[in-house]
Amino acid sequence: MSGTGGVDSRGRRKSGTYRKIMLCYSSENLCKEGNVVRLDTLLERLEYKVVQGSAETEVTTLINDSRKVENGSVFVCISGAVSDGHKYAAEVAEKGAAAVVVEKDVEVPADVTVIKVEDTRYALALMSAAYFGYPAEKLKIVGITGTKGKTTTTYMIKSILEETGHKVGLIGTIEAIIGEKKIPAANTTPESYTIHQYFAEMVKEGCDCVVMEVSSQGLMLHRTAGIPFEIGIFTNLGRDHIGPNEHKDFEDYKRCKGLLFKQCRLGIANVDDKYFEDVFSGATCKVETFGFSEKADLRAENVQLVSRPGYLGVAYHVAGVMEFDVEIDIPGTFSVYNSLTAISVCRHFEVPAELIKDALKKAKVKGRIEMVKVSDDFTLMIDYAHNAMSLESLLTTLKEYHPKRLVCLFGCGGNRSRDRRFEMGEVSGRLADLTIITSDNPRFEEPQAIIDDIKTGIGRTNGKYVEICDRKEAIKYAISHGEVGDVIVLAGKGHEDYQEIKGVKYPMDERVLIAEVLEELKEEKQEKDQNK
Repeated sequence: MSGTGGVDSRGRRKSGTYRKIMLCYSSENLCKEGNVVRLDTLLERLEYKVVQGSAETEVTTLINDSRKVENGSVFVCISGAVSDGHKYAAEVAEKGAAAVVVEKDVEVPADVTVIKVEDTRYALALMSAAYFGYPAEKLKIVGITGTKGKTTTTYMIKSILEETGHKVGLIGTIEAIIGEKKIPAANTTPESYTIHQYFAEMVKEGCDCVVMEVSSQGLMLHRTAGIPFEIGIFTNLGRDHIGPNEHKDFEDYKRCKGLLFKQCRLGIANVDDKYFEDVFSGATCKVETFGFSEKADLRAENVQLVSRPGYLGVAYHVAGVMEFDVEIDIPGTFSVYNSLTAISVCRHFEVPAELIKDALKKAKVKGRIEMVKVSDDFTLMIDYAHNAMSLESLLTTLKEYHPKRLVCLFGCGGNRSRDRRFEMGEVSGRLADLTIITSDNPRFEEPQAIIDDIKTGIGRTNGKYVEICDRKEAIKYAISHGEVGDVIVLAGKGHEDYQEIKGVKYPMDERVLIAEVLEELKEEKQEKDQNK
């Protein structure tokens, strides 16, 4: 026995389909505690095979974590990088699961329904959408993919749309925002169940649109499958996220980025990026472009760097399908790209130019070129740049402001590709006047081993460096040795407020560290003055 749902090219239910089922089980109430829903209601947009039992089995909750299974649950067996949910099929049956959804053969008691699908991750996404009553279809969803710029752009778009009265939900690297509630993020793009749970909460809160970061991992693992994106955005592409438990190679990374443009109505792309055509080669959406190129639909002209004591920004003229002048309180070329992206999106929400200009002045993102005032002599900032591409972009931009010295403090994460360390070391050695090598998230590696790899990269250049393993001490060194006209960048941690060591996340917020360092330096100065 098999079943399939009637859907259109964007994953939406065709008119008149499944009404009989949905009359019995209101789609808006499927996720309420204690509710019972027929399994075939959750499977209505999937092709599946009933191995044993019945698709009409009634279930209570949709679960993909065996620890959370309860009586009446349907358990979706996910084959992950660390563990395989199929191994727990018998265990969840003992806990009272009414059904399991699998892509491999399992053995469970005869009274447990077994549904077989081609891909359980894909199934979880579409079942989650059904479970929460298809909340995505009640929202205008903007999805942003690319190697860098996603986070800043999501906040810019949110800021602009809210200026015009839209109520905007956000899902991203830092957090999910639902009304007044902020939920710290574990992944850039959460698991599909969580995404639809957020969408349902956003609908309840009165949101009419959502801006979300869409990672290549999220696309590859079908976390966004079935979401009818109104607009998909491509910012840029660089060699990142390639290695164990990530993408097998750059071609796979590039392919996954392109998946977004097969499930959105409109694609908006950075025409200046050299991989633009590759990413959009299989696109099924309408395409618009932005950039510096004259062939861009929306372009930046007459770009001017703005520099004042304690302030770095950029001003430019918007040309093409819109015409106006704008100034952004974030430095550099990439800020131009990020703001162009936001303008390109908000144009389709019919936001007036004046409101766009005002909103862009207000848009700030924690850990993204975040200025921290510590001295009248030099500029200190925190940025999330954690790969070679983003670090090169950041340092190149800051050099354009002609600081006396450009000082870059960073480390690299453990249990990630070693190439990233060599590359980041080489970038900093080449572009910074001084590199302060320190620890980031060593995870299960020795911090010194990571530092040694970074030094290997710096060794390919003539760059000067010091190594200080303790991050707070490294920050103290940077501040205490700051010179007039310096620009000092604390790179890599950004919005993160922890340091992960041996599987444990310890509290560590660079803003707190800076405050502590300033207090210590003050006390040391007072003590020194007293001893004179």
